[in-house]
Amino acid sequence: MNQKTIEQQQTKHEQLGLTDEQVIEMYKYMLLARKFDERTLLLQRAGKINFHVSGIGQECAQVAAAFALDREHDYFLPYYRDYGFVLSVGMTVRELMLSVFAKAEDPNSAGRQMPGHFGCKRLRIVTGSSPVTTQLPHAVGFALAAKMKKQNFVSFVTFGEGSSNQGDFHEGCNFAGVHKLPVVIMCENNQYAISVPLHKQVSGKISDRALGYGFPGVRVDGNDTLEVYRVVKEARERALRGEGPTLIEAMMYRLSPHSTSDNDLVYRTKEEVDSYRAKDGIPRFKQYLIECGIWDEKRDEELQARLQQEVNEGTDYADKAPFPKPEDMLLHVYADRGGE
Repeated sequence: MNQKTIEQQQTKHEQLGLTDEQVIEMYKYMLLARKFDERTLLLQRAGKINFHVSGIGQECAQVAAAFALDREHDYFLPYYRDYGFVLSVGMTVRELMLSVFAKAEDPNSAGRQMPGHFGCKRLRIVTGSSPVTTQLPHAVGFALAAKMKKQNFVSFVTFGEGSSNQGDFHEGCNFAGVHKLPVVIMCENNQYAISVPLHKQVSGKISDRALGYGFPGVRVDGNDTLEVYRVVKEARERALRGEGPTLIEAMMYRLSPHSTSDNDLVYRTKEEVDSYRAKDGIPRFKQYLIECGIWDEKRDEELQARLQQEVNEGTDYADKAPFPKPEDMLLHVYADRGGE
């Protein structure tokens, strides 16, 4: 049997260097992010938490990107919908629940930041802020440090297409391109900013903008998990070779409202949302695993139950955890002079 025949017998994930166990783990994190998101929406509607920004419909690209990176060494600057990403690089449901409940144990900010403003030093998740796209120049700064110190890591940053018109995007891309920095820049193009559709904010492809800054831009189907994995992996390898940044535009659709403060049916129809829901990448990836012969409905039911229990336990813990103390309001705001 020649090599070509052997390759034809391989599954797509095997051709990409992924094991059966790895793709099943990817599926697990997609489901976990979806269940966390759905639970959090219910908590807000029940008045248990104040606010939530959903990432439903974007999990496949987030998880695929995380698996394509070095989760032990790279630095991550995610944006506020990236629950699938931060779970994949090591955050727990309990930690995310502590954040949405604004509890003292919240590792992101001790209950100070809005939900979705991730930050975790042990996992090299760089803290984010509310002004959109500010994380892109920060990611470029981390990449500059990697180059100056000759360290073998890349920085990875995400943002929505609504953010791509901000000055931070253009300044960050320009600096990264000029200095050929090891940064992977991924736009999660979910078709809408808060309420403005893509065709009213961008004329052309976001990925094409990379050409003006001297590096490649790639558009990819964000619901195609393995294709996103391939593109991000190649971008990381290119960055490590000293060839500079890559701009990735992952095409997807935000199935939920912009946030729990948003009535999305004011600016789009239920029929439109339902048409994109039918293209949801999670069931598509599940079907792929079944067709590969490494998954079945019984195992799926067992996994769903385990993950639901994890979400339940995280919710209960965070709900009962203490709030920050009023006297800790200025903790980490001003330098501690040791009692001077």
